[in-house]
Amino acid sequence: MAFDIRKNEKYTLVKVNVDRLDTNNAPDLKSELVVINNNGEKNIILDLSSVSYCDSSGLRSVLVANRLCEDAIGTFILCGLQPDVENLVQISMLHTVLLITETVEEAEELLEKKENL
Repeated sequence: MAFDIRKNEKYTLVKVNVDRLDTNNAPDLKSELVVINNNGEKNIILDLSSVSYCDSSGLRSVLVANRLCEDAIGTFILCGLQPDVENLVQISMLHTVLLITETVEEAEELLEKKENL
């Protein structure tokens, strides 16, 4: 799967570089998120700004990442949702469970605020 991973001092940014997050590639994303968490990362920002379509498999990967961060007493932030993906997240009521920002920069600011609490 095509994604960029950028390790930062306080978090890891995972940018998904495909237009469809579905049964064909969601398991790859899920595996990578598990590896990142197993390497000790507790804060993950997932950038889906390039993703215009997501199915239930993609949402499961997102939920796995959220659970892994919660279990590690960390923070998971989803950002860059395109209209169709955002609609699916809202229909699934996941916007009530997940931290979601429009941009990576907003996610970084939110993470910084949470760290300073």
